[in-house]
Amino acid sequence: MSLAPFPALPVVGRAAAPTGARGQPLLGCRVRAGFPSPADDHLDVDLNLHDHVVRRPASTYFVRAEGDSMLGDGIHDGDLLVVDRGLEPRPGRVVVIAVDGEPTVKRLARRGDRTVLLASNPRFAPIPLEGRECHVWGVVTYVIHALPGASP
Repeated sequence: MSLAPFPALPVVGRAAAPTGARGQPLLGCRVRAGFPSPADDHLDVDLNLHDHVVRRPASTYFVRAEGDSMLGDGIHDGDLLVVDRGLEPRPGRVVVIAVDGEPTVKRLARRGDRTVLLASNPRFAPIPLEGRECHVWGVVTYVIHALPGASP
């Protein structure tokens, strides 16, 4: 199999960088993750990633994930997590929480009358929270990671 050089791609805008630096190109078409289609959607706007992943700037921060306990939720070692401190940490949500002073990212859940943290990797047991010092640091809203083999 040979790879021909890429054709010139139509650039219709730039992704704005929060620092005011030159943004990244925004192509004038969408790419399908299913059956290929020749249809193009021509976008004529700049793209600011913060506009898409940060809903409440005053309560949002970023943190890097470590480990493989949340692989089932698409969170890999080294991923960038977008965390909103303003969202309610309800059961079913993935939270960043300090348990006995150690920060972790897990899914908040109820098991009967008990609150537990669940990993999405079956190798990890649930973490009961009763009787432990817990401080919720926020709810994870987005995960940003590179595809395998795509990192420089």
